[in-house]
Amino acid sequence: MPVRILFLLAFSLQAFGFLQAAEFIAGADFSHLGFFVDRGIVYKDGGQPQDALVILKRHGLNCVRLRLFTSSAAQAQANPYNYTNNLDYTLPLALRVKSAGLQLLLDFHYSDTWADPGKQTRPAAWSNITTFAALEQQMYLYNSNTIAAFKAAGAMPEYVQVGNEIIGGLLWPDGRVGGAYDTSAQWSQLARLVKAAIRGINDAAGTARPKIIIHIDRGGDWAGTRWFFDNLRQQQVDFDIIGESYYAWWHGSPDALRTCLSNAVQRYSKPIIVAETAFPWTNAADIYGIPATTNGQIQYVIDLAEIVNGLPGGNGVGIFWWGTEYVRLPGTPLAGFDNRSFFDYAGNTLPVARAFGQLAAPIQMSITLTGPVLTLQWPLSGAGLSLMTASNLSPPFAWLPVTNQIQSTGLVFTATWPLRTDQTRFYRLQSN
Repeated sequence: MPVRILFLLAFSLQAFGFLQAAEFIAGADFSHLGFFVDRGIVYKDGGQPQDALVILKRHGLNCVRLRLFTSSAAQAQANPYNYTNNLDYTLPLALRVKSAGLQLLLDFHYSDTWADPGKQTRPAAWSNITTFAALEQQMYLYNSNTIAAFKAAGAMPEYVQVGNEIIGGLLWPDGRVGGAYDTSAQWSQLARLVKAAIRGINDAAGTARPKIIIHIDRGGDWAGTRWFFDNLRQQQVDFDIIGESYYAWWHGSPDALRTCLSNAVQRYSKPIIVAETAFPWTNAADIYGIPATTNGQIQYVIDLAEIVNGLPGGNGVGIFWWGTEYVRLPGTPLAGFDNRSFFDYAGNTLPVARAFGQLAAPIQMSITLTGPVLTLQWPLSGAGLSLMTASNLSPPFAWLPVTNQIQSTGLVFTATWPLRTDQTRFYRLQSN
C-alpha cells in the first residue's frame, strides 16, 4: 500500500522541498441546494449574499455530492423535498458544480425517493419489469443513459456511487440481501445488478471513467462491514473505493470508526471515504465529549480527519459532510440536519466550513529556529500523519518518530524542541 508522505530537510533556518500526496477529498453533499434557494433561502459569507457553491470553493472544499432519484416530474411537483432530485433537477445543478471549479460525486439511489438501509424501493416506472434478466438490462441502460447525459452536458462526474447505503442490497426484493435474504442466490443477483450498473457507467464514460464507490452505512461496525464486503468480494464485483456513512450518534464511537476503517483497508486493500457525516452546531447534547457548538463542529472535523488521514497506507482519501446546505425552513421537517449544516438559521456560513476546507489544503511544513528552539508547523490537512525524523538519508538510515508532544491550535499543528544549530536533520509527515 502507498504511504502518503511529505519530506522536509531542515538545516539551521533553511527548508528544502516537499513531496505532496494526492489531493484529499473535502466534499459536501449539496443535493438540496436548489430546493432551499427556490424557497427563499439566501446563503451568506461574511454577511454578504453569495452563491453557496462559490462559498464552498472559497473555503477550500473541492467536491460536491449530488444524489439522483428516478422520480417523475409529477412526483417532484407533488412532494418536492422527497422527490425533487431527478435528472431534470440534478443535471443543471451538476453543471453549476462544475462551473464553480468543483469535482462531482454522483450518488445513484435507484429509487423514486430516498434509498437507505431501511428501504430500497424499485422505481415505479420499472414496475412492469417481470424477469430478472430484464431488470439487469434496465440497470445497464439506465446507468449508461444517465452518464451519457452528464457527459454530453459537460458535467461528467469524477466519482459515482452505485447505490446509497446498500448494506441490505438494492432494488428490493430482487437485489436484497441480509436476514431472510442472506442467501447465495440473492448475493448473486445483487452482484449482477451492481456489475450491470458499472458496465453501463464505464461504457458511457469512455476514457473519462469515474471512480466507482460502493457505499454502506456501517462506519462504526466492523462485523457488518466485513459481512457485506466479504460477500461482495466473493461475487467478484470490481470497484474502486469503499464508502462508509458515519454519524456518531447512530454509528458508535470514534474508536469504533477507527477500528472499522483500519480493518477494512487491511482486509480489502481499497481506499476509503467517509461518504456521509455531520455534527451539530446547536440544539443537541454532547456527543462522545464534543459539545454541540460551532467550536464543537471544528473539533469533530479535527478528530475525524485524524482518523481518516491516519489509515494504513494513506488509504483514507476523503470525507463528505451531509446536509451541508440545510437551513431551517418553517413547516419543512429536516430531521435535525438544519442544526448540523455549514450554515446557521439565517444562512450565514459557520466556522466549520473553513476548517473542513482545510482538509484539502496542501500539506506544507514551515520551520523556524528561535535561539535553540526549533518549531515545525503544518495545516489541518496533515491531521493523523506521523512526524518522523532522520539524521541523514544515506543508506543505511531509519526514520524514527518524533516523540515531542504535538499541539493543535485551531487549524494548525505545532511541534517544538531544542536543537543544536550545527545539526542537520530531516523531517517528514507520513501515514501509518
